[in-house]
Amino acid sequence: MRQILAVLYSMKLKKTGLISLVCITISAILATLNYYQWLIIPPDVLFISRWITILTLIAWGFQKRTLTAWIFIFMVIGAEIGHDFPQVAIHLQVLSKVFLKLIKAVVAPLLFGTLVYGIAGHSDLKQVGRMGWKSLVYFEAVTTIALFIGLAVINISKAGVGIVKPKELTEQLPQVPTQSVDDIILHIFPENIAKSIAEGQILQIVVFSILFGIALALVKPAKREPMLKAVDSLSEVMFKFTNIVMYFAPVGVGAAIAYTVGHMGLGILFYLLQLLITLYLGLIVFLLVVLLPIALIVGVPVKAFVKAIAEPVSIAFATTSSEAALPRAMEEMNKLGVPKKIVAFVMPTGYSFNLDGTTLYLSIAAVFVAQAAGMHLTFGHQLLIVFTLMLTSKGIAGVPRASLVILLGTAASFGMPVWPIFIILGIDELMDMARTSVNVIGNCLATVVIAKWEKEFRKPEETPVADEVAVFDYQD
Repeated sequence: MRQILAVLYSMKLKKTGLISLVCITISAILATLNYYQWLIIPPDVLFISRWITILTLIAWGFQKRTLTAWIFIFMVIGAEIGHDFPQVAIHLQVLSKVFLKLIKAVVAPLLFGTLVYGIAGHSDLKQVGRMGWKSLVYFEAVTTIALFIGLAVINISKAGVGIVKPKELTEQLPQVPTQSVDDIILHIFPENIAKSIAEGQILQIVVFSILFGIALALVKPAKREPMLKAVDSLSEVMFKFTNIVMYFAPVGVGAAIAYTVGHMGLGILFYLLQLLITLYLGLIVFLLVVLLPIALIVGVPVKAFVKAIAEPVSIAFATTSSEAALPRAMEEMNKLGVPKKIVAFVMPTGYSFNLDGTTLYLSIAAVFVAQAAGMHLTFGHQLLIVFTLMLTSKGIAGVPRASLVILLGTAASFGMPVWPIFIILGIDELMDMARTSVNVIGNCLATVVIAKWEKEFRKPEETPVADEVAVFDYQD
């Protein structure tokens, strides 16, 4: 009887999904016909078709009952609210900010608890050093390839060629602090851990936690054990905290999309389309030509990996925040079979030194500025820009408006004007969605690669209970 019910439920689920797919197709066809004026369709008909599609998606969501599905559904709802009711959508930003605040509240104690326990709990300080140099070698290699891919796609597309400086462009760029080499080095080390936590300085929190974990590993067992139990308990509680916050994720994500569409409009999707396509194609090439082969060579279970990152990546895409996806990404990688000590060390470090999407974007943006300004850059000049970005994109980690700081510094160093940066900032949010998602994918893969390199990766069914973390209540 139970098997029969399961089959009927599966058929019903597939039927609802098929109905949703049909409605999406019809709505897309109607919108396309109307946009190109091949067929004039009344706005009310388009409005009704879109909302019927959303209702079918909601029905599918109630049957699917997974967090990833609901995040996707609320992204669609958010985009529709932003398009149909922009004034309402703009005020929904507070919901996305609430979600981001709650997630950011998790990051510091979660990193501290997992890192300290991972280092002191195993007392293998040599492994910490080994993971450190392996991680940095991997990060440097992958991000350098990302820079060259960005350089290649922008030279092929020539997205900046022919752009004329807008006459009405009178704004000033946002104020950003200039960073000397000394500032960059000093920025890595915390002077006050409470201040680092308050400002969300991940790299400083990581440095403090590593030193604290090493110090704890060096004290006598009688003094070490109580603190170990405390930090282990702290990390488990913070994963549970994350699970509670994730119930609000669909609303927060939907509100973020609604605000983006509400204050920029769907028309922004067609503004500077060539630059957007260049970035997205560059990121797709990077995923298929670099990350996928790495995953296959190392022996990553690709299907399980894609399923594990679906939720963190969708959160990163909608919120344009890597931090928002960090707790969930750490949890999913641990469930996939990466030990907590490796997840806790590699992923936060990668958030500072392995921003694949951001580095690829920077090489595209730097050459775009030169193309828009009518400057001819030889291959040698472009190589010099890439090598400059190789250094600055690593050292600026954690600085507010980091990509803008790097872009302005690169423009100043090579005598480029800054007005094309305004054009980039106009669609930066749409570009940020893609590059942030690739940042998360790259860092998730890095944890598996290092775990494989250390020969500590386990299949999910082999993961001992003591190394597991809380699992979200939704079931696939």
